[in-house]
Order: sequence, then C-alpha cells, then structure tokens
Amino acid sequence: MSDALMSSSSLFRPRLIIHGGAGNITRKNLPPSLWHDYQTALLSVLRSTRELLARPHTTAIDAATHAVALLEDIPLFNASHGAVFTRAGTNELEASVMVSRGKQKRGCGAILLKRVKHPVLLAKEMLLRGEVGGDGHGIGGGAFGHVQLSGAEAETLAEEWGLEMVQPSYFWTQKRWEEHLRGLDREKLGDGTRTGDASWDAEEYLPQGTVGAVVMDRWGTVCVATSTGGITNKLPGRIGDTPTLGAGFWAEEWAVNQTTGAALHRQPSPPWPDLFGCVSTLVGECVPGFSAQRAMAYEPIAPRSGKSKTYTRAVAVGGTGNGDSFLKLCACHSVASITRFSAHPLRSLQSAVTQVAGPKGELQLSAEDRWGTTGEGQGGMIGIEVVEDEHGQRGVVVADFNCGGLFRTWIDDQGNEKCMVFRDNY
Repeated sequence: MSDALMSSSSLFRPRLIIHGGAGNITRKNLPPSLWHDYQTALLSVLRSTRELLARPHTTAIDAATHAVALLEDIPLFNASHGAVFTRAGTNELEASVMVSRGKQKRGCGAILLKRVKHPVLLAKEMLLRGEVGGDGHGIGGGAFGHVQLSGAEAETLAEEWGLEMVQPSYFWTQKRWEEHLRGLDREKLGDGTRTGDASWDAEEYLPQGTVGAVVMDRWGTVCVATSTGGITNKLPGRIGDTPTLGAGFWAEEWAVNQTTGAALHRQPSPPWPDLFGCVSTLVGECVPGFSAQRAMAYEPIAPRSGKSKTYTRAVAVGGTGNGDSFLKLCACHSVASITRFSAHPLRSLQSAVTQVAGPKGELQLSAEDRWGTTGEGQGGMIGIEVVEDEHGQRGVVVADFNCGGLFRTWIDDQGNEKCMVFRDNY
C-alpha cells in the first residue's frame, strides 16, 4: 500500500499501533458477531488515525491522543462512554500521555475524573501547557509543573481550558451496569459470605484494562496515550496504572554508541560552571598530581574503543490488564529499562515486552499461585521502538500478552492494516 506513511521524503516513516484492552478473552465469550463489532471499531480508529498521521504537520502526540479519544467514544471499550463501574455504581476515569522528547513534562496523568468527556485530551492539555506561561497561572496554564492531577481540581482546569464536559450519566451503559451487578452478586451467598471475585470471572470477559495507542511521527518522536475506567467493581478512589508514569505507560529516548550499541548515560550540565573551575584549581594547588576534567554531555556506561558516533534510540510502551500488577512491577518502565540497560547492548523492545508481559513473564509470575484463579497478573503491552540498522533508522511495532487475548490493530512493515485479538487469526 502506498501513501504518505510510506513516503521516502519523511525523515522517518511514521508507525502506529492501537489496542482495545486485554484479558480473559476466549472464542466462547467473544462470538464471531461480537468480534466483528470490535474489529470494525478498531479498524475505523486505525484508518482515521493513519489519515491524520499522514498529514505533514501531525505530531505523535496529536495522532496518539486522536486515536484514544475515538476509542473513548465507543461503548465496546473500557474508557469514557464504555467505562466500567466502581463498587458504588459510579464511574471514575483515568488517562495519560507521554512523549520521548520535546515537552518539559514528558508525561502526564489525569485521575478520578467524573465529568470530562475525553480524559485523554485533559492529559494532553496538561502536557502541552507545561510549555507556556504568561497566562496568569504561570508555567503549566494552572497545572504548574505537576504531572498528575485528580478529581475536582483537574476538572476545574478542564473547564477553564475549554474541554468538553458532560454529566456523570453520560458514562452509563447497560452492558457495564449489568457486569457491575453480576460481579457483586458473584461475591456473595445468601448469608453474605464472600465467595467470588467481583472484578474477574473465569468464564466472562470483564475488562480490567485500558485503551491505548503508540505512535512514531515523521520526526522520530514516539508517544503513548492511554485511557480507562479501571477495574470492574474497583473501590471508589482507587488509582490504577493508567495515569501512573512508569506503571501503565512510558516513553523515553537515549543516545547509543554506533559502534557497540551501548547506551550512553546523560549527565546534567553543571549548574555553576565557574565554580567547578575554581574548586578544581584550589584542589590542584593542595593535592599534587590532581587532575580534573569536566563531565561530557554523555558518558558511556559500557566500554567503547576508538572514535565512534552516536545515534538516538527511543521506545514508547503502553500496558493493559490488571493495573495493580502493573503498578507492583512498574511494568512499562521496567520494559524500557531492560531495553536500555541490558548487558546485551542491542536488546530489542519486543524481547523486553515478552519478558514482562508475555506468557510466563514477570506479570504472570507476580500472581504466584493466584494465577488463573483471579485476574491478577493478566495483561498485555504494545509499543514502538526506534532502531538503526543497515537501512538507517526506523520504527518497529511490538506487542505481546499473557492472557486469553489482546485487542490490537496496527500498520505492518509493508503498510498493510492488521487487526487481531488472539495469537492466531480469529
């Protein structure tokens, strides 16, 4: 397929992957007619986002948040209009966005929202307004330097910033309400004894996760955006991995030694360069043979020999599944760290995602003997990494999961649309 996404005039060929949640999905609880609905919805969002990403000035932030905002409008998915209920029968929404570079805050999370129609757009505004001042609120447009905001204060800012607000009843859907009631019933016998899990069922697919998108734009910036209603029948006030940096989402970039592939560690610039010189001179006068050098902008964390050049490597990862498990492992940041700091300097993002979110990976192992009897440990991840090979720098789309299925759609290396839920085709 030939379109602007495949254009050789771009610095990079943009890449895109979207997910609609993961969990105990089987062919029994996802009959063909329902899979058709999911597939149609996912491909519609993919095509709209692909068209936007093909425009010459679209950034990764624009495209990723566009995709998630569309998913927030579709009741099939656990976000905004399709959000699950708390134990109290209310909806409490979360969203986030993060970029590998270019923004002061890098990542933002919005939490405990009840009236913002598109939570992901609030997270986006928090990120973008971190660059501006002079509006009477200082840097952050009222959000200051904060990267997480919750509840009424966050919604007050959303109104000030002109985001669309709705009544809490907007988020109510019959399907989610029935799931909410069945879950509470499953917990109790006639005497009120707790017997089951109100958030998970071995037969029924009860959403625990999020919706999300990861995008690489034509400038090589990667962005992840996520949104969710949380875990079915969560306690009111519960905060999940979706708005928590490092747990449910992460994006970063770093310099790489072109010869060895080793990551280079960025050192902060000295805040008082003249002080360094003065102290060095003073110590040198007192200690014979003392020699001091200023730290380079990058210092290697692995040995290298001879002259070498550097290039930029980047990753963005979004998770979905049991958020408490993602929180305990700081799962998405762990994936990025495995990729960046592995003893093997060319460790791929795909292998790191599989190590954490794949079958028998760290998420599954974290459930210990509770695996398969609760939703603990279940989940999946999507991501994009920027790598360099004989063809130059390019983006690579990745995904893996440890549970029944992961709703996902992406553009493959040949420019073709893909949409899957299981490991093999439905």
